[in-house]
This record gives sequence, C-alpha cells and structure tokens, in this order.
Amino acid sequence: MTHPWFAASAAPRVLAHRGFVPPDAEGIVENSIAAVAAAHGTGARYVESDCQVTSDGVVVLFHDDDLRRVANDPRPVAAVTHDELHRLMARRGGLLTVADAMAAFPTLRFNLDVKVAAAAERVGRIVAPHADRVLLTSFSDDRRRRALAAARTRGGEPATSAGRTSIARTLAAVTTGSSALVRRALVGIDALQVPERHGRMRIVTRRLLDAAHAAGVEVHVWTVNDPADMTRLLDLGVDGLVTDRAEVAVRTVAGRA
Repeated sequence: MTHPWFAASAAPRVLAHRGFVPPDAEGIVENSIAAVAAAHGTGARYVESDCQVTSDGVVVLFHDDDLRRVANDPRPVAAVTHDELHRLMARRGGLLTVADAMAAFPTLRFNLDVKVAAAAERVGRIVAPHADRVLLTSFSDDRRRRALAAARTRGGEPATSAGRTSIARTLAAVTTGSSALVRRALVGIDALQVPERHGRMRIVTRRLLDAAHAAGVEVHVWTVNDPADMTRLLDLGVDGLVTDRAEVAVRTVAGRA
C-alpha cells in the first residue's frame, strides 16, 4: 500500500527545497518559519528540510553544520543552545524546531534529511505521532534506519527514501536488467531522491524510472530550478521535483494538468 505521505497530491510532486525564499525577500533564510510559510503559500504540499541538533539536544531545521553561511557566525550548530540559535534566527525568518514544524504546519508533508548521527533517534521519536506526513531520509542509510527504528518504538511508520548505499545498490541492480535484484535493493524504500547527474554519470534515465516504478518506488530529482529542466524531467516521467523555486515548479506542474 502507498504510504499516506504520498496522498497529499498526485504525482508529479513539488518538494520545496528548505522551504522557499522569494527572490525579492530580504532577511529571510532557508529552513526558517518564513521560508516554510512561503513554500506553503506557493501551493507546494511538500517541504524538504534538514535536521541538526543544538548543544542542548533540540532538533532544528538547519542544513549546514555551522552558522557561517546563514548567520555569519563560525560556530557549529552543535555548539550553540536552542535559545542562542533562536535569537540569531529571529531576524532571519525565525527558527523552526522539528516539533514546532509539525505543530505549526499541520497540512504540510515534510521530507526530513537527518544530517547528523545525534539527530537520528531524536527525529524519529518526535515525528512518530505525525508519521503519515513525514518522509525520513539521509545520505547515511544507518542514520535513516536509526530514525525509522526510533519512530517505530513510538508507534509511527514514516515513509523513507534511500541513502547513498541503497542508491548505489539500486543503480547497480538496474544495470543488470534484473527486476528481482532491483526489488531486493529497494526493500523498505518508498522513494529514490537523486540528482539528475553525478559528475559525468547520468543517474536519472528512463531505465531507472521504469525499474523503480515497477518496484513501486517513486523517483524525485534534486535540485531543479530551471523551468526547461523541470519540463524535460517531467516529460521523462519523474515523480517529484526538489526545487528552490517552488512557485515556478507549482506553475509548471499545474500547466501540465
């Protein structure tokens, strides 16, 4: 059965990458309250975000390991308290914890990337009551599985997308042409979230899409900001676009309906 996370809209899906920062916005940064609210305002049903942990153990929506790029502060996120980060983000759109995101945006689906090991079990426990609208992922399959296991201890079963090792196994299986090997590589996986290319290697191909779809798995491509690329990938048959330009992607998808 399809996980409820996918029921917010029919494919193709728009996943607002770290929320949405309008091109003319001043002072708003990614993953903030304002950015997630702006993504919601575009009509996007899905928000892709990232999980870091503060020094006092609060899981926050934040991509980078440190504050340098977002707040011109060299400290790691793990070295500041929640209150310190809250003050820093107050003039940048507002800090969102994972718990606050679940409460403040009850109609949004979240695609949460577990960035650090310290976040894995914490994220799982927090999202367990909201598992119908959460997809957990990580480049690390170990972190992803730990987060899922923690959610299950609280009675939740979030959706999940493949980590780096699972993706590599899937790509290898696709080259063999064996549907059985592809299905084995994708056991317990709901989505593949991949870039179109990795260096010179093309990842998103019709062959991959057909193999994933035959196994009941969606393919979401990141990070797609050009309208022509959006259209080309949708024509190819991808199921979701992870994008910084949610407003453009929503219009592009709606124009094809």
